[in-house]
Amino acid sequence: MVNYKGNLTGGTPGILPDPFFWWEGGGMFMTLIDYWRYTGDASYNDVISQALLFQAGPEADYMPINQTKNEGNDDQGFWAMAAMLAAETNFANPPKGKPQWLALAQAVFNEMASRWDTQMCGGGLKWQIFTFNKGYNYKNSIANGCFFNLGARLARYTGNDTYAQWATKIWDWEQSVGFIDNEFNIYDGAADTTNCTDIIKLQWSYNAGIYLHGAANMYNYTKGDATWKSRVEGLLTQTTSIFFNQTIMEEQACEGVNTCNTDQLSFKAYFSSWLAATTTLASFTLSTIGPLLQSSAVAAAQQCNGGASKTQCGFRWTQRTVNDGNFGIGQQMSALGAIQSAMVAVPRPTTSSGGTSGGDTTGGGGFNFAPVTNSTGGTSQGDPNAGVPQGSSGAMAGGMEVLKPVSMKEKVAAGFLTVAVLGGVIGGGVVMVFES
Repeated sequence: MVNYKGNLTGGTPGILPDPFFWWEGGGMFMTLIDYWRYTGDASYNDVISQALLFQAGPEADYMPINQTKNEGNDDQGFWAMAAMLAAETNFANPPKGKPQWLALAQAVFNEMASRWDTQMCGGGLKWQIFTFNKGYNYKNSIANGCFFNLGARLARYTGNDTYAQWATKIWDWEQSVGFIDNEFNIYDGAADTTNCTDIIKLQWSYNAGIYLHGAANMYNYTKGDATWKSRVEGLLTQTTSIFFNQTIMEEQACEGVNTCNTDQLSFKAYFSSWLAATTTLASFTLSTIGPLLQSSAVAAAQQCNGGASKTQCGFRWTQRTVNDGNFGIGQQMSALGAIQSAMVAVPRPTTSSGGTSGGDTTGGGGFNFAPVTNSTGGTSQGDPNAGVPQGSSGAMAGGMEVLKPVSMKEKVAAGFLTVAVLGGVIGGGVVMVFES
């Protein structure tokens, strides 16, 4: 946090210093909400709220004036997912008259629905929002993954099946163009000028995580539907085989050859978060994910021994205590994400706040970090028409019937295993991450 100046006099709330792009601020505050969620430490909560509200913009849709020149669908999506996480964890609601967390996520979802493009590739979101930006003619998994993830989570939170219909539609489209293949590899994307036929087959951990987490929400929302369970299982099998090296998390496309750019250095933070959240929605995944998060957390903490302060976190966790000297905001975020995400497997008593209700539908549990819904203790106020211009028939519909929100009773049911090694090395790692 020493690198963040947005909360200081003269700073802009939510903005990270150069060379960081706007979206990564949303990712950072998402990581900090998780920090509060898992540790109970509210030290940064006022800073989080300030940033999430300031960057919401005049239309309360994460389209702030200072970003309209270069904002992409994925950029907007990351801020919306931070707001969605705030709703799911019962993060302190904004004052009356200010945009509310759930309504912010709904606004972005509705705007994304209005941008669904069927002229090329049979559907999908373009990477960029504006025609003058490089990448406008590219359709990719992360932009559509943000849309899918939001749809799945909004379906679960509100009980409105229209969101689930959209999530299914996005998944089906990703598969139809080959961005998700039969082995559950998730590829980067393709130019729509070639009708998405020339796929760039790079794979990134945040793509794997965003679809796994979305699929887990759909599994939970459908109360254990076999199709969504099969998708969760397929994604989990492929994801763990690609992004773990001897049980330690690795950004396989760039980490081993030291070519990860500023964005990519933060991907493991979100990947960790979505893996942990998946276990709270589909408890059958914990036996696979829990040990991987544990070993990655220990290795990440061991890398936090560099720089003059001896607390800077390196990026190549597979080197353990041999710090790689690769320091920065993304590297600190990734280490923090891994360390705190391992705490998902340490049981805590169910309470009325902090994201402790929900869980999958298979029975058991009572100690969990599962996200709340509007029928299991969620308090964030929504607006299903947020982001839709007045007089419009509703961007959310997209040709589908807009259903009224309905109650969805879900039973807390996570059979948690306790991670065995979450002692001093991880606790110390959290302190070192923040000191740096």
